[in-house]
Amino acid sequence: MENAGRNAAELIRGAYGDDCRVIILCGPGNNGGDGCVIARHLHNAGACVSLLVTGEPARMSPDMLANFKIIEAMSLPLVIAPEWEGQHKSMTAITSDHVVIDALLGTGFGGEVRSPTSLLIEAVNSATKRGTVAVDVPSGLDCDTGRPSNATIRADLTITFVATKTGLTKPEASKYVGRVEVADIGVPRELTAQIAEEQ
Repeated sequence: MENAGRNAAELIRGAYGDDCRVIILCGPGNNGGDGCVIARHLHNAGACVSLLVTGEPARMSPDMLANFKIIEAMSLPLVIAPEWEGQHKSMTAITSDHVVIDALLGTGFGGEVRSPTSLLIEAVNSATKRGTVAVDVPSGLDCDTGRPSNATIRADLTITFVATKTGLTKPEASKYVGRVEVADIGVPRELTAQIAEEQ
């Protein structure tokens, strides 16, 4: 997770600069943990970073919780909002110079996006902003089939890890993934080649 978040942050800096304004949307699972690591590295590089976390600490995965506690200790601007009212309030603060980073739902997602996350995704898509970056896979997109769900992030840049997921290359996924970059997380080259062959 540390390698993933650090290298994703480097790609975001390359795309938007060190002093970009960023809001990171973190779910309670490991995708949200990636978002917290990204927040730390972007902040350290000089970006103006805030976070919206959609799950209480009691619902967080162990890795997400560990990285969330680091964010709390850093006193970064942070809103915990499991309900739509709080999420909506955070979304109204987005301006045209914000980069929105989607770390809500990861590669384990399948089926339909439930409310209020579906409402949050729709709000991201309709917001006037500088750009949208998806972490590993746009939330709401099936990473195996490339099928969008009832609510799917439309990213300008998708930063995926280890290797490009099959679904990201499907024609029906093209309007959701934007440009796809693969971030290294330290997996041996031999295993990366094996994964690519299996896909």
